[in-house]
Amino acid sequence: MPTLLSSISKHLRRAYEKAEEFIEEEREIPVSQVFLNATFKRYVTDNLSFLDDLHADVYEGWLRLYASLHFKGLSTTLSVDLKLIQMELNKDTQLLVFEQISDTQVVEAKFKNTLQKIAFNSYVFFYHKILRKDPLGPILERFEVVKVKDELLFLDLNRWLGKNRSVIDALSKVHVNHAQLREAELVVLGNVNFMALFNKGLSKPRDQEDAAEEELELAETTVTPIRQKNE
Repeated sequence: MPTLLSSISKHLRRAYEKAEEFIEEEREIPVSQVFLNATFKRYVTDNLSFLDDLHADVYEGWLRLYASLHFKGLSTTLSVDLKLIQMELNKDTQLLVFEQISDTQVVEAKFKNTLQKIAFNSYVFFYHKILRKDPLGPILERFEVVKVKDELLFLDLNRWLGKNRSVIDALSKVHVNHAQLREAELVVLGNVNFMALFNKGLSKPRDQEDAAEEELELAETTVTPIRQKNE
């Protein structure tokens, strides 16, 4: 299953082929939440040993993010509601920025002993009731999943995507400026990098261009889409 990256690349390439005169226009690209979750799995979950699952249910204007993790005998699933503040994808930057709009909920938690359960519940209570803050940001930052700045969560995918030649090659031809959340989908707003397409067209025959696109998808075929809660 391809991720949203290869889907965006293929969509914009087809748009370029069909309407060259409109190449500079920003285009809307609807992407199913399945592709978003496949991207989380391929480039985040699969690279962090303590993280068992990271996926989102997407609604109109917001999403509910679920994170399942294990650490020193503790196994827990947390959920939180987020707004997407920024989404930027190009060859240099692959960044998602979220604003937290709800307290973190403990969906499930399993402990190795009673002492660990008391410590966990005390930690959550201390943040919510004493500090008047939410613990999710510090938890994810502690494990280097996100960075927290001005109460926003910055998910930088570059540390994983930057090592993938096929992904960077695909992103050199598009520039995603932002995205909007709608029911069960992510609507990506982006432009085609005309010069990158033009130069690639001069340097590679069409069959090699198709092969490069297939290589990107092949690199992502190990992704199994996460079933949504309502399925």
